[in-house]
Parts: sequence; C-alpha cells; structure tokens
Amino acid sequence: MNNEDETPDNRLRRELPEEVPAAADESSAPQQHQAPPPDAAQAARTQPAETLTGRQRLVKGLWPPRVSRAQLIVALLLFGLGFGLAVQVASNSDSGSALRGARQEDLVRILDELDNRTQRLEDEKQGLEDQRTELENSSNQAAEARKQTAEKEKQLGILAGTVAAQGPGITLTINDTKGTVKADMLLDAIQELRAAGAEAIQVNGVRVVASTYLSDSGKGVSVDGNKITQPYRFKVIGKPQDLEPALNIPGGVVQTLEKEQATVTVERATKIVVDALRAAKLPDYARSSSR
Repeated sequence: MNNEDETPDNRLRRELPEEVPAAADESSAPQQHQAPPPDAAQAARTQPAETLTGRQRLVKGLWPPRVSRAQLIVALLLFGLGFGLAVQVASNSDSGSALRGARQEDLVRILDELDNRTQRLEDEKQGLEDQRTELENSSNQAAEARKQTAEKEKQLGILAGTVAAQGPGITLTINDTKGTVKADMLLDAIQELRAAGAEAIQVNGVRVVASTYLSDSGKGVSVDGNKITQPYRFKVIGKPQDLEPALNIPGGVVQTLEKEQATVTVERATKIVVDALRAAKLPDYARSSSR
C-alpha cells in the first residue's frame, strides 16, 4: 500500500522543504532586493493614504505650510481689504439696524420729525434772509431819506432865504431919475414875478421872502426896513421864457413904470446868483402839527 501511494509528486514534496515555494528557484532570489515595478510602487504609496481619514488628510495638506513671499504679500493685502469691507458693513449695519427693527408707527413718527425739522430750518433760513433784506432796505431807505432831507432843506432854505441860490433867470433894472417910483409899484413887480414862477428874488442886496414888505422912505423905498435907492436892481431866478413876458404884458409892470417916466431894462441870463441871505427866525406862535 505504501508503494501504491508513493507517487512521483508525493516523493517530490517529501524531498523539498515546506517553507520553500514550489515555483521558487535560485534565479529569483536576487530580485527581492531590487526596486518594485512602477505599478507596485504606486500601489505602495497609495495604500497608506487609503487608510487616513478626511481630517487627517486635510491637516497633512495644510501643515507644515508651504508659503512663498509673493503669496504672503497677497494674503496680507486680501486681509486688509476684507477688514476694511467688514468695518464699512458694520458701520452701515449699526446705523440702519435701529430702523430695521423699528415698527411702522415709529418710522412714521421719525419721518414726521425729520419733516418738521426740515421745515423749521427752512423757516429759520427764510427769516434770516428777510431780516437781511429788511436791514439792507432800511439802510438804503435811511440813506435815501437823509439825502432827500438834505435836498428838501436846501429847497426850503432857498424859499426862506437862508441859503444862496443860483440858476437861470433875468435881471430887472429900474432907473427912477425923477423919484416917481413908489413902493407899491415895486411890490407889483415882485408879485408879477412870483406869479410867473420866480423862485428866488433879491432887490439891491435884500433877499425877498414870504414875509417881505415894502414901504416908501423919503425919496426912496424900504424893503423889510432896509432903505434902498435907485437904480432898483432885481435879480430873479426862474424860467426866463416865462418871467420876461410876464413883465412886458400890455398894462403890466413895464408899461406902468414907463408911464412914470422910469427906464426899465429886462435882460435874460443863464446864470443868476442870489447871494443875499436872511437869518432864520423861529416863529413865536406857530408850531408844527405833525407828530
């Protein structure tokens, strides 16, 4: 039976040691120290990675960091930009966070307060502008009033005889060699000149005013108590085209004086100076009725 079981294969197995593979030979022994083939090396590298978790792979990829100088500069710039944007957004969010959380009634009240404040500012602005305009107008009106007052004072001074006057007019000269000219004839000449528009009259150095009176004085005539003698010279300021014809009307002053054998001469002039003055006299009883 032992002979039957002893086959060539069994006999070969008894002769070879069990730890030596049957397919092994001496030529394959040196290849154990050589580098594995590319596929085997790739498999050897990838095999440990398959055993790592996702967090471990992330940590292994981030640490240790491999950062260049250019990457560091870019990172700092991006960090600064992000920080600025965050600050801006935070400031805008703070200003609008209160309104976002407000109720509709509160928003309406806030809008009303803003409208009221705007209206108050507009009213204050308009009031200041009106005040400025009023001050400017007041200043202009005051200056204009002072100017008009000064001009009115000059006009009244001319009529009152307190200031000198000049302007176009005529010169009336009466020569009375026989002494036949009386005070009433000179008064008629003054009245005729006033009616023709005379504004200032001077007779032989005496200013004629509203209160002027004439009287006979010997062989001459007195004007407001001042005796004057011939020739009687009238300086009259007014429109010459009206004054001269008023004296030469038929039956007027010139013809009446010529009947008394007096010589009358009327000359027009573009400038007549009336420089005789009267002292201002305050009235004894009359007072201004204006308040």
